[in-house]
Amino acid sequence: MILEGVVTTHDARGLLNVAPMGPIVDASISTLLLRPFKTSRTYANLKQQPHGVFHVVDDVLLLAEAAIGEPRLPLDTMPAETIDGTVLRDACRWYEFEIEEFDDQHERTTLTARVRHRGRLRDFFGFNRAKHAVVEAAILATRVNLLTAEDILHQLDALAAPVEKTAGEREREAFELLTNYITGNLRKKGSQSR
Repeated sequence: MILEGVVTTHDARGLLNVAPMGPIVDASISTLLLRPFKTSRTYANLKQQPHGVFHVVDDVLLLAEAAIGEPRLPLDTMPAETIDGTVLRDACRWYEFEIEEFDDQHERTTLTARVRHRGRLRDFFGFNRAKHAVVEAAILATRVNLLTAEDILHQLDALAAPVEKTAGEREREAFELLTNYITGNLRKKGSQSR
């Protein structure tokens, strides 16, 4: 099963990177199968320092900001307990991991990680249709250079209805942020192809 969340990693200089990621997990969440693109900062960081922290979050604004590479700073963090890493205090749960296998034979890598420590900060609030729609829009934002503009806009349009019907303030802000990011990038992509 894929579990959507947020991964924190550090580069060799210690700079924090926050990125959305949906690792494949088993029911016990003892291993994570991460699949970052080779062009991502997460990939570069894990290649340099093979450990990080996976977070289960219910704040879709944080997920949206991470998807477009613009988390609001400063983030409320604390040090990981068993690795040299960072835990986001706004997470519900976190999983400190170390990479055991690094297969980068393909464009999208496959990294097998062993969970070394787990922690819980608070109960998971839960999702409604708007939160799910924002998660899907965040995934679209990370695929803006992979999918056609027509496909992206069609999917984004379909996601707008649940946001309009069921969103709270943070969900609306997250969806607007992602919509602006996606449409802006599609305009740039369109002008570059002319």
